Amino acid sequence: MNTVNIHEAKTHLSAILKRVESGEEILIAKSGHPIARISPLAPASGKREPGSAKGRLVVSETFSDPLPADLMKEFEK
Repeated sequence: MNTVNIHEAKTHLSAILKRVESGEEILIAKSGHPIARISPLAPASGKREPGSAKGRLVVSETFSDPLPADLMKEFEK
């Protein structure tokens, strides 16, 4: 993992981000002490598919019932 100081990071941010995009991790240091790490994000998990959670979510029959009076008072403050 390479280390760059804050000034270099500010001056060459685009080049540093290209390195990160290619998989490299970069430490940013202040006075020689690491303070931040820039690392590539994990690739997107793919296309979302409607209905893929079917059967894994249960909505109770009382979901739309009014809230209890004592809880409603908390919202009205």
